[in-house]
Amino acid sequence: MNPYFRTPPIVKNLIIVNVLIYIATALIPSVEAIAARYCQLYWLESPWFHSWQFITYMFLHGGVSHLFFNMFALWMFGRTLEDRLGPQRFMIYYVVCGVGAALFQLFVAWLTGDTGIILIGASGAVMGLLLAFGVMYPNSQIFVFPLPFPIKAKWFVLGYAAIELFYGATGFDLGVAHFAHVGGMLWGWLLLLYWKRRGKIWF
Repeated sequence: MNPYFRTPPIVKNLIIVNVLIYIATALIPSVEAIAARYCQLYWLESPWFHSWQFITYMFLHGGVSHLFFNMFALWMFGRTLEDRLGPQRFMIYYVVCGVGAALFQLFVAWLTGDTGIILIGASGAVMGLLLAFGVMYPNSQIFVFPLPFPIKAKWFVLGYAAIELFYGATGFDLGVAHFAHVGGMLWGWLLLLYWKRRGKIWF
């Protein structure tokens, strides 16, 4: 097999679990009802809120395109990062980014009074992976549709973060948790700095 297409175990299993859960919720009404009641992340004061939802929300997706783009980005960037960080540290990083993304979105919701918020999707965790890739491989070339030329990973990450902040602040793209994306990047950056200072990683 071409080593480019090799998928390390944590990335592979995350993709498998996400896809299986999506298929189950799409095809089995009772599973969909359970997921909606217990696994989406609700506002902290909601009677439907449970602490485990900070984890389970990351494995639910709102449609095929939502699932596809998250899993493609997980595969695209996660393979390199898992090889560099190792399976255990990669999994810790992924979960911290996902939980941190939810906390940041809920904090913004508290500030703005948007307490009807419901979160689903791996986007926050995936944005943390994108941030890590840009930090660790800043000069790697990335092709971004529809640009006809590649750009360096560091500029792509900075540009993406700026767009997410703009969308979140202006409410331009309602229905998308833009501050969760920013939160995933922020918590990822803090965790990378922590590991670097402890001599666990280098960049």
